[in-house]
Amino acid sequence: MSARPHSSFSFHRVGAMVLRYWYLLRSSWPRMLELIYWPMVQMLTWGLLQFYLAQNSGFFARTGATLIGAMLLWEILFRGQLGFSISFLEEMWARNLGNLMMSPLRPAEFVIALMVMSLIRLVIGMVPVFLLALAFFGFNVTDLGFAFAFFFINLILTSWSIGILVSGLLVRNGMGAESLAWTLAFLILPITCVYYPVTVLPGWLQTVAWALPPTYVFEGLRALVIDHTFRADLMLEAFALNVLYFCAAAFAFLRLLESARREGSLMQTGE
Repeated sequence: MSARPHSSFSFHRVGAMVLRYWYLLRSSWPRMLELIYWPMVQMLTWGLLQFYLAQNSGFFARTGATLIGAMLLWEILFRGQLGFSISFLEEMWARNLGNLMMSPLRPAEFVIALMVMSLIRLVIGMVPVFLLALAFFGFNVTDLGFAFAFFFINLILTSWSIGILVSGLLVRNGMGAESLAWTLAFLILPITCVYYPVTVLPGWLQTVAWALPPTYVFEGLRALVIDHTFRADLMLEAFALNVLYFCAAAFAFLRLLESARREGSLMQTGE
């Protein structure tokens, strides 16, 4: 039987990469603990703040749930991106990226494996936090109904777009760009209006905010919790922007990878 050509897409190679990252994660309890630790600290901090505001203000008694809800949704975005980027960084820390790029593994297969691993790490980290939010503060994400699925899809797409872009920059610039894996998402946090409405921003900055998909998600959350209205229009606009940014990030990743191969920087993963 003739071997399948390496140029064809292979789910077996995607599965092999996912298993590689899963075994690495499963063998290290500090890695597992880190997935839960920071989201839990964030949830407790904002949950207690919500309790305080609810006890001292009639307005916040009605709208305070948006704080813990926004925090949990932000963690989906941030942890989804970090799960993608950390799995990529594992290859750079192990100085294995050059070997992978010389193997039959295709860039698309590599990216899909990182996306799957991002979801696995996100589930491990966030499910316990969702349960603690229910136990401590009575906030149940399932109460958001089918809207939560739209929130999740849009946020995870944004997280993957950021993760793909960061990975491309790491390929081209080496570990000198490592800090972007932890900081790039926080660059958009104030502009995407996680904890306050878009109207708080100056007029010119509102235009920038509406160009970012997470803004639509957090505005949709506030509309759902405060006004009990599901804004399908916001979700569709966010999805359209996400598709655009995801394609742009994938294109940038391929161009940066091509540049790294041409310049010979794939094997130079140091500072």
